[in-house]
Amino acid sequence: MGARPRGPDPSTVRIEGPWAHRDVSANGIRLHVVESGSGPLVVLLHGFPEFWWSWRHQLTDLAAAGYRAVAVDLRGYGDSDKPPRGYDLWTLAGDVAGLIRALGEGRATVVGHDWGGVIAWTLAALHPRLVAGLGVVGAAHPLAFRRAVWRDPRGQGRATASYALGFQLPRLPERSLRADDGARVETIMRRWAGHDWTTTDDFAEAVAHNRSAIRIGAVAHTSMEYYRWAMRSQLRAEGRRFAAAVAAPVTAPVLSIHGVDDPCVLPATAAASARWAGAGMAEHVLARAGHFPHQERPGQVRTLLRAFVADVNR
Repeated sequence: MGARPRGPDPSTVRIEGPWAHRDVSANGIRLHVVESGSGPLVVLLHGFPEFWWSWRHQLTDLAAAGYRAVAVDLRGYGDSDKPPRGYDLWTLAGDVAGLIRALGEGRATVVGHDWGGVIAWTLAALHPRLVAGLGVVGAAHPLAFRRAVWRDPRGQGRATASYALGFQLPRLPERSLRADDGARVETIMRRWAGHDWTTTDDFAEAVAHNRSAIRIGAVAHTSMEYYRWAMRSQLRAEGRRFAAAVAAPVTAPVLSIHGVDDPCVLPATAAASARWAGAGMAEHVLARAGHFPHQERPGQVRTLLRAFVADVNR
């Protein structure tokens, strides 16, 4: 039996644009980051099934507004390291904490989408001094999400089971994600996005990049490890320890941006996160948007993010 094809080279995610690519050592691994602008730091964390490219609009928007915008390939994605372990939220939050310090900053506004949003909530709870402001797009506080799954089985429970249960299987999800040049990534994004975006050239470009990126080396596997840790930790003492660690309200102000048609994280689940926003949470639910508001409605998100980051740094 021959070796499994490794797919595209990781360097293919270093897409040219009005930004700079570099590597940063943080928390014992190498992270690929994309940087634009100068000023107060804003760190951008992507979700599944994507990589740093999902923040292309915000990188340039924030740089033009006078900020240092840095989008990172999370552990296991893109051109960042893909170690066999470390896909628990403690370690992932530690990666971002190490990144902020490695960038030479003591604090940052941290904005995350999907898994990036969950990591951002966790970072704000475990490393509060590093987070000046917390922006969450298409995501919920991990405890709000967990409660919604159990307390709303026909709503958030069913929505989560529609994708996360299948991700628990060994090997099969990885094969499925790589098959047909990553065609399942397009299927996932079409199901999760609002209809308007799926008919645009911007969507087609995003899909093409993400289909290529999921086939890089171990990415199909490491991206599944996020979901596997989240599910299995609920049945272990580790999950109880994590819940206790993130139970206290965060001290940073919170901005929540959500799509009214998000089928993955329901708007009510995101809204329930306000319980853990000790400094208050500004909530914005965008019409005709699904799970990717920052890409589906970049103009609206630009206005909201600029105002929020300006308030944080006032």
